[in-house]
Amino acid sequence: MNLAKKIIWIIALAVIIVLLGVVGYGYYRKATLNISNPVATMEVEGYGTVKMELYPDQAPETVANFIALANRGFYNGSSFHRVVKDFMIQGGTKSGDGTSGAKIADLKDGGADEDYTIKGEFVANGVNNTVKFEEGVVGLARSDYSQYSSSLDNESYNSGCAQFFIMTAENTTLNGNYTAFGKVIEGMDVVHKIENVEVKAPDDAEETGNTEVSTPVTDIKITSIQVETYGVDYGLPETLTPFDYTNWFYQNYMGSVE
Repeated sequence: MNLAKKIIWIIALAVIIVLLGVVGYGYYRKATLNISNPVATMEVEGYGTVKMELYPDQAPETVANFIALANRGFYNGSSFHRVVKDFMIQGGTKSGDGTSGAKIADLKDGGADEDYTIKGEFVANGVNNTVKFEEGVVGLARSDYSQYSSSLDNESYNSGCAQFFIMTAENTTLNGNYTAFGKVIEGMDVVHKIENVEVKAPDDAEETGNTEVSTPVTDIKITSIQVETYGVDYGLPETLTPFDYTNWFYQNYMGSVE
Protein backbone atom coordinates (compact mmCIF):
# COMPACT_ATOMS: atom_id res chain seq x y z
CA MET A 1 0.00 0.00 0.00
CA ASN A 2 1.49 3.34 -1.00
CA LEU A 3 1.80 6.30 1.35
CA ALA A 4 -1.22 8.15 -0.07
CA LYS A 5 -3.55 5.21 0.57
CA LYS A 6 -2.19 4.79 4.09
CA ILE A 7 -2.92 8.46 4.86
CA ILE A 8 -6.47 8.11 3.49
CA TRP A 9 -7.09 5.05 5.67
CA ILE A 10 -5.70 6.78 8.73
CA ILE A 11 -7.92 9.82 8.11
CA ALA A 12 -10.97 7.59 7.52
CA LEU A 13 -10.27 5.65 10.72
CA ALA A 14 -9.88 8.89 12.67
CA VAL A 15 -13.21 10.18 11.32
CA ILE A 16 -14.95 6.92 12.30
CA ILE A 17 -13.49 7.10 15.81
CA VAL A 18 -14.65 10.71 16.18
CA LEU A 19 -18.16 9.88 14.94
CA LEU A 20 -18.42 6.91 17.30
CA GLY A 21 -17.29 9.18 20.13
CA VAL A 22 -19.91 11.81 19.29
CA VAL A 23 -22.70 9.23 19.05
CA GLY A 24 -21.57 7.52 22.25
CA TYR A 25 -21.42 10.84 24.12
CA GLY A 26 -24.90 11.68 22.87
CA TYR A 27 -26.29 8.43 24.26
CA TYR A 28 -24.41 9.00 27.51
CA ARG A 29 -25.80 12.53 27.84
CA LYS A 30 -29.33 11.32 27.13
CA ALA A 31 -28.99 8.56 29.71
CA THR A 32 -27.46 10.70 32.45
CA LEU A 33 -29.05 14.13 31.87
CA ASN A 34 -30.98 15.08 34.98
CA ILE A 35 -33.60 17.73 34.26
CA SER A 36 -34.54 19.37 37.55
CA ASN A 37 -38.19 19.60 38.51
CA PRO A 38 -39.55 23.16 38.61
CA VAL A 39 -39.30 24.91 41.98
CA ALA A 40 -41.81 27.52 43.17
CA THR A 41 -40.64 30.20 45.60
CA MET A 42 -43.45 31.74 47.63
CA GLU A 43 -43.03 34.83 49.80
CA VAL A 44 -45.62 35.25 52.56
CA GLU A 45 -45.78 38.71 54.09
CA GLY A 46 -44.59 38.69 57.69
CA TYR A 47 -43.94 34.94 57.71
CA GLY A 48 -41.11 34.13 55.31
CA THR A 49 -40.21 32.03 52.27
CA VAL A 50 -41.56 28.65 51.23
CA LYS A 51 -40.03 26.63 48.38
CA MET A 52 -42.04 23.91 46.68
CA GLU A 53 -40.79 21.32 44.20
CA LEU A 54 -43.43 20.59 41.54
CA TYR A 55 -44.05 17.18 39.94
CA PRO A 56 -44.84 17.48 36.21
CA ASP A 57 -44.42 13.71 35.77
CA GLN A 58 -47.34 13.13 38.17
CA ALA A 59 -49.67 16.03 37.34
CA PRO A 60 -48.58 17.76 34.09
CA GLU A 61 -51.78 19.77 33.56
CA THR A 62 -51.84 21.05 37.13
CA VAL A 63 -48.15 21.95 37.13
CA ALA A 64 -48.45 23.77 33.79
CA ASN A 65 -51.45 25.68 35.14
CA PHE A 66 -49.71 26.63 38.40
CA ILE A 67 -46.54 27.78 36.60
CA ALA A 68 -48.46 29.90 34.09
CA LEU A 69 -50.55 31.61 36.79
CA ALA A 70 -47.63 32.13 39.17
CA ASN A 71 -45.19 33.53 36.63
CA ARG A 72 -47.82 35.93 35.31
CA GLY A 73 -48.35 37.31 38.83
CA PHE A 74 -51.79 35.85 39.48
CA TYR A 75 -50.99 34.83 43.06
CA ASN A 76 -49.27 38.08 44.01
CA GLY A 77 -51.39 39.77 46.68
CA SER A 78 -53.71 36.79 47.17
CA SER A 79 -54.34 35.26 50.59
CA PHE A 80 -54.39 32.07 52.61
CA HIS A 81 -58.09 32.19 53.38
CA ARG A 82 -58.55 28.79 55.06
CA VAL A 83 -56.41 27.33 57.85
CA VAL A 84 -57.25 24.04 59.56
CA LYS A 85 -54.80 22.98 62.26
CA ASP A 86 -53.32 19.48 61.85
CA PHE A 87 -54.68 19.37 58.31
CA MET A 88 -53.72 22.07 55.80
CA ILE A 89 -53.52 25.75 54.80
CA GLN A 90 -55.36 26.84 51.64
CA GLY A 91 -54.81 29.88 49.43
CA GLY A 92 -54.71 31.22 45.91
CA THR A 93 -57.94 33.19 45.75
CA LYS A 94 -58.02 36.84 44.68
CA SER A 95 -61.30 37.45 46.52
CA GLY A 96 -59.69 36.54 49.83
CA ASP A 97 -62.60 34.34 50.88
CA GLY A 98 -62.22 31.25 48.73
CA THR A 99 -65.06 32.07 46.34
CA SER A 100 -62.99 32.89 43.26
CA GLY A 101 -60.69 31.14 40.83
CA ALA A 102 -58.75 32.30 37.78
CA LYS A 103 -59.79 33.27 34.28
CA ILE A 104 -58.34 32.22 30.93
CA ALA A 105 -57.00 35.78 30.61
CA ASP A 106 -54.86 35.08 33.70
CA LEU A 107 -53.18 32.21 31.83
CA LYS A 108 -52.21 33.96 28.61
CA ASP A 109 -52.21 37.23 26.73
CA GLY A 110 -55.41 37.69 24.76
CA GLY A 111 -57.23 35.00 26.74
CA ALA A 112 -60.95 35.28 27.33
CA ASP A 113 -62.26 36.89 30.50
CA GLU A 114 -63.95 33.62 31.42
CA ASP A 115 -63.68 31.21 34.31
CA TYR A 116 -62.15 27.81 33.63
CA THR A 117 -61.20 24.56 35.36
CA ILE A 118 -58.70 21.80 34.60
CA LYS A 119 -58.77 18.01 34.71
CA GLY A 120 -58.26 16.49 38.14
CA GLU A 121 -55.14 14.36 38.02
CA PHE A 122 -55.69 11.58 40.55
CA VAL A 123 -56.58 7.90 40.61
CA ALA A 124 -60.35 8.31 41.05
CA ASN A 125 -60.35 10.39 37.86
CA GLY A 126 -58.31 7.88 35.84
CA VAL A 127 -54.83 9.40 36.34
CA ASN A 128 -52.07 7.31 37.94
CA ASN A 129 -50.76 9.97 40.32
CA THR A 130 -48.85 8.15 43.07
CA VAL A 131 -48.04 11.11 45.37
CA LYS A 132 -49.51 10.62 48.85
CA PHE A 133 -50.89 13.45 50.97
CA GLU A 134 -48.29 13.63 53.70
CA GLU A 135 -46.91 16.67 55.50
CA GLY A 136 -45.68 19.32 53.06
CA VAL A 137 -47.45 17.97 49.97
CA VAL A 138 -49.10 20.60 47.75
CA GLY A 139 -52.56 19.83 46.35
CA LEU A 140 -55.10 21.48 44.09
CA ALA A 141 -58.35 22.47 45.79
CA ARG A 142 -61.63 21.53 44.14
CA SER A 143 -65.36 21.52 44.78
CA ASP A 144 -67.38 18.54 45.94
CA TYR A 145 -70.74 18.54 44.19
CA SER A 146 -71.33 14.88 45.03
CA GLN A 147 -72.87 16.01 48.33
CA TYR A 148 -75.80 17.22 46.24
CA SER A 149 -75.96 14.25 43.89
CA SER A 150 -73.95 11.06 43.41
CA SER A 151 -74.15 11.70 39.65
CA LEU A 152 -71.86 14.73 39.94
CA ASP A 153 -68.56 12.95 40.60
CA ASN A 154 -67.10 13.94 37.23
CA GLU A 155 -68.07 17.61 37.74
CA SER A 156 -66.46 17.51 41.18
CA TYR A 157 -63.24 15.86 39.99
CA ASN A 158 -62.69 18.44 37.25
CA SER A 159 -63.56 21.58 39.23
CA GLY A 160 -60.06 22.67 40.32
CA CYS A 161 -58.44 25.81 38.99
CA ALA A 162 -56.18 28.16 40.95
CA GLN A 163 -56.65 27.47 44.67
CA PHE A 164 -54.06 25.21 46.28
CA PHE A 165 -53.35 23.83 49.72
CA ILE A 166 -50.29 22.68 51.66
CA MET A 167 -50.61 19.75 54.03
CA THR A 168 -49.49 20.35 57.62
CA ALA A 169 -50.02 16.69 58.53
CA GLU A 170 -50.66 13.41 56.73
CA ASN A 171 -54.23 12.75 55.60
CA THR A 172 -54.78 9.46 53.79
CA THR A 173 -58.43 10.19 52.93
CA LEU A 174 -57.25 12.58 50.21
CA ASN A 175 -55.04 10.00 48.49
CA GLY A 176 -56.36 9.25 45.01
CA ASN A 177 -59.19 11.77 45.35
CA TYR A 178 -57.35 15.09 44.98
CA THR A 179 -54.48 16.23 42.79
CA ALA A 180 -51.12 16.22 44.57
CA PHE A 181 -48.64 18.15 42.43
CA GLY A 182 -45.69 19.19 44.59
CA LYS A 183 -44.05 19.25 47.98
CA VAL A 184 -42.41 21.81 50.26
CA ILE A 185 -38.62 21.45 50.22
CA GLU A 186 -37.82 24.55 52.30
CA GLY A 187 -39.91 26.56 54.75
CA MET A 188 -42.15 24.04 56.51
CA ASP A 189 -41.56 26.13 59.62
CA VAL A 190 -43.31 28.99 57.82
CA VAL A 191 -46.21 26.72 56.89
CA HIS A 192 -46.59 25.63 60.52
CA LYS A 193 -46.51 29.27 61.68
CA ILE A 194 -49.44 29.97 59.37
CA GLU A 195 -51.17 26.80 60.59
CA ASN A 196 -51.18 28.18 64.12
CA VAL A 197 -52.73 31.60 63.47
CA GLU A 198 -55.95 32.61 65.20
CA VAL A 199 -59.03 31.65 63.17
CA LYS A 200 -62.76 32.30 63.26
CA ALA A 201 -65.95 31.31 61.44
CA PRO A 202 -66.63 33.23 58.19
CA ASP A 203 -68.38 36.58 58.53
CA ASP A 204 -71.27 35.28 56.40
CA ALA A 205 -71.58 32.00 58.32
CA GLU A 206 -75.26 32.57 59.15
CA GLU A 207 -76.19 33.26 55.53
CA THR A 208 -74.20 30.45 53.94
CA GLY A 209 -74.35 27.84 56.66
CA ASN A 210 -70.56 27.45 56.53
CA THR A 211 -69.62 27.54 60.21
CA GLU A 212 -66.14 26.00 59.90
CA VAL A 213 -63.75 27.89 62.18
CA SER A 214 -60.94 28.26 59.66
CA THR A 215 -60.87 31.89 58.47
CA PRO A 216 -57.73 33.72 59.68
CA VAL A 217 -58.52 36.66 61.93
CA THR A 218 -55.67 38.60 60.31
CA ASP A 219 -55.10 38.48 56.54
CA ILE A 220 -52.20 36.21 55.50
CA LYS A 221 -50.95 37.71 52.27
CA ILE A 222 -48.93 35.95 49.58
CA THR A 223 -46.54 38.63 48.35
CA SER A 224 -45.43 36.62 45.33
CA ILE A 225 -44.94 33.18 43.80
CA GLN A 226 -42.34 32.66 41.09
CA VAL A 227 -41.44 29.33 39.52
CA GLU A 228 -37.97 28.42 38.25
CA THR A 229 -38.41 26.00 35.33
CA TYR A 230 -34.71 25.58 34.50
CA GLY A 231 -35.33 26.40 30.86
CA VAL A 232 -38.17 23.93 30.31
CA ASP A 233 -41.38 25.20 28.73
CA TYR A 234 -44.30 23.41 30.36
CA GLY A 235 -46.84 25.08 28.11
CA LEU A 236 -50.43 25.76 29.09
CA PRO A 237 -53.05 23.40 30.52
CA GLU A 238 -56.08 22.23 28.61
CA THR A 239 -58.92 24.32 30.02
CA LEU A 240 -62.42 23.03 30.70
CA THR A 241 -65.75 24.80 31.02
CA PRO A 242 -66.74 25.08 34.69
CA PHE A 243 -69.80 23.22 35.93
CA ASP A 244 -72.74 25.58 36.42
CA TYR A 245 -74.16 24.32 39.70
CA THR A 246 -76.78 27.08 39.96
CA ASN A 247 -78.24 26.19 36.56
CA TRP A 248 -78.09 22.46 37.35
CA PHE A 249 -79.92 23.00 40.65
CA TYR A 250 -82.61 25.09 38.99
CA GLN A 251 -83.20 22.54 36.23
CA ASN A 252 -83.27 19.56 38.59
CA TYR A 253 -85.18 21.03 41.49
CA MET A 254 -86.70 24.45 40.94
CA GLY A 255 -87.83 23.57 37.42
CA SER A 256 -90.00 20.78 38.79
CA VAL A 257 -91.80 23.04 41.23
CA GLU A 258 -95.10 24.38 39.92
